[in-house]
Amino acid sequence: MAIPDYQTVMLPLLRFLKDGREHNIGQVVDALSDEFNLSPEERQQLLASGQQTVILNRAGWARTYLKKAGLIESVRRGYFRITERGKSVLASKPERIDVKYLERFPEFKAFRELRHDRPGDAPLPGTIGSDATPEEALDAAYGRLRLTLEADLLDQVKTASPTFFERLVVELLVRMGYGGTLRDAGQAVGKSGDGGIDGIIKEDRLGLDAIYIQAKRWDSTVGRPEIQKFAGALQGHRARKGVFITTSSFSADALDFASRIDSKIVLIDGAALAKHMIDHNVGVSVARSYEVKRIDSDYFSED
Repeated sequence: MAIPDYQTVMLPLLRFLKDGREHNIGQVVDALSDEFNLSPEERQQLLASGQQTVILNRAGWARTYLKKAGLIESVRRGYFRITERGKSVLASKPERIDVKYLERFPEFKAFRELRHDRPGDAPLPGTIGSDATPEEALDAAYGRLRLTLEADLLDQVKTASPTFFERLVVELLVRMGYGGTLRDAGQAVGKSGDGGIDGIIKEDRLGLDAIYIQAKRWDSTVGRPEIQKFAGALQGHRARKGVFITTSSFSADALDFASRIDSKIVLIDGAALAKHMIDHNVGVSVARSYEVKRIDSDYFSED
């Protein structure tokens, strides 16, 4: 039997999780390999990149799609389980779960659709017509990989401990050019605890100005009262600059308030946090890279 595609394994994957226990992707891959009677060679077959087995790659994509549809959820680092929605889906005894089936869930549909609210977001594959150039198809595939990585990365951050989240914030700010050194920033963040302020770091290595930090590893939306409290804390310290980082999102009132006050407060929500982490290589590593080459016309010029 050939290795099944990622849509074919969605229903078997969900059935494997029906016990309600926490499982990791390795356990899922073993179960799927057994269910589809994969040979030892098929179980070890690698992608063209040589970085990952085919069955692991397809199981990973199936897990991501089921997660975006709300049928499974992350519970801690590397582990996930079925949700009540997932149990309801199994109870309905579907013949197949695929992308078309998952589009009945608004969260998954939003994930698949073009997002116009954030500049720079790329469309998912399938939104570009069959007449797309190879470069356009490659760009679209990269956009899909990036969007999925952002979602998975944020899930990992949300399941991390508060102490780990503090360290993550420190490293990200330093990678972005703030806070001086990791040691300096690590000593400053998490040590204040003063009136809505989690830490104070240098704006640059010379310490010409200070940036006040508030970090919330939340699931609920951050509203205007939290931003007002942070702004008040800045005024109490005669500070002009602050960064409020959360794993969730900000309400419209919070965004409006931050845009109208004298103090400069930068709001970084979960989506932006994941983007910055990828852009500055925090919590991610390069799996593989491609070079797109073209003819060098100057080389062939005989003038």
